[in-house]
Amino acid sequence: MIVRLVSEEGEMRTAKVGFSWTVFFFGFLVPICRGDAKWAVIMFAASVLTLFLAQMVFCFTYNGTYIRELLAKGFRPGDDYSRAVLVAKGYIAG
Repeated sequence: MIVRLVSEEGEMRTAKVGFSWTVFFFGFLVPICRGDAKWAVIMFAASVLTLFLAQMVFCFTYNGTYIRELLAKGFRPGDDYSRAVLVAKGYIAG
């Protein structure tokens, strides 16, 4: 499922909900491409320190973390479908 999030300035971001195949294959490069430098550093350090076992954990958690951080920065669902998905998954209140 892909949700659309829109900022007050009109900037639109899309994010997948659930398992991240891109993190599975590309690891810390995904947050770099999304402009999320903080998580790129965290993921790189954790992966190196755990011999890349942490990357398996991030496959399950990164998309949710990315969505929560966008919501904290003021992004809101861009359409009714996105709102319904975010409510169903517990990211926002109904």
